[in-house]
Amino acid sequence: MWQIESGQRKEFKIIPHVNNYEMPATLICGKYPGKTVVITAGLHSGEYPGIPATMRVAKKIDPQKVRGQILFIHCVNISGFWAKTSAVLPEDHGNLNSIYPGSPIGSESMRIADYFVQNIFPKADFILDLHSGGAREPLTPCLFYPQSPKVKQASLEAALALNIPYLIESSATQGEYSYAANVLGIPALLLERGHTNQCLKEWIDDDENDIFLFLNHLHIYDYTPLQEICEKMIFSKTIYLTSDMKGLWYAEIHENEIVKKGQRLGYIEDFHGHQRQEYFAKEDGLVFYYTSGLPVKKGSALVAYGLLSSKKESPYEK
Repeated sequence: MWQIESGQRKEFKIIPHVNNYEMPATLICGKYPGKTVVITAGLHSGEYPGIPATMRVAKKIDPQKVRGQILFIHCVNISGFWAKTSAVLPEDHGNLNSIYPGSPIGSESMRIADYFVQNIFPKADFILDLHSGGAREPLTPCLFYPQSPKVKQASLEAALALNIPYLIESSATQGEYSYAANVLGIPALLLERGHTNQCLKEWIDDDENDIFLFLNHLHIYDYTPLQEICEKMIFSKTIYLTSDMKGLWYAEIHENEIVKKGQRLGYIEDFHGHQRQEYFAKEDGLVFYYTSGLPVKKGSALVAYGLLSSKKESPYEK
């Protein structure tokens, strides 16, 4: 996979330890030495904008001007993409962003995760994973960076170079980027843009711009920004509100909305219209995303909002 001459581009398929599973990929080996970065999209199969964005960038880059190597994996959950699942791998209903480190003898999604751990991560100096809001999840553009002291500063400095307004510190460890960063110590970012199974041109364009900004920041590929980089709000604490029961969920907020402590965020009813539960903001915060659909089960995600009290003014903790 990595055996190509400097200054060359290779379009190919990555075949993990799963029968008849082929992930479309492009490897660019630069003319000059430098870092190796891995850029992935389609980990959740219904989160589309990052897929064409990686395809566009891979075609536009001149390998003769690259310092280092760039591996684009254009659609990780390729079977889910063609099956039109919203997020999970259809073979075993596994979520590729919550099953790391996987297992070489587990189900299909576990073996894909293990393939990344054994074959992709050891070669990576930095990882960028592109996502969007889910099928029922309106979302404002945001980005997750790792909490681990080993990689926090390098990851956050890269995040600050991108044109995305909200940066969220995360201690997660079971996703592709989060396992690589918070467990293995590889700098990494998870970028979220777009939502509800849509693939709007402006989202693709913005993802493409951010990929180029990312490569420029790491001195891999020179790039002049298309526009002025936006100001950032950095959050060290986020509330991930989940449902206490099965029922009909009515959200009373929107993405990118400021909520006040005590404000009602939504409520759950049964099929007779009897209110079963209300949910209120614990502190003042900013809504990153929420569930817009009606049915929820116990444990379903309802709202994610960053606490304004945790917003940082400095680019990173000293």
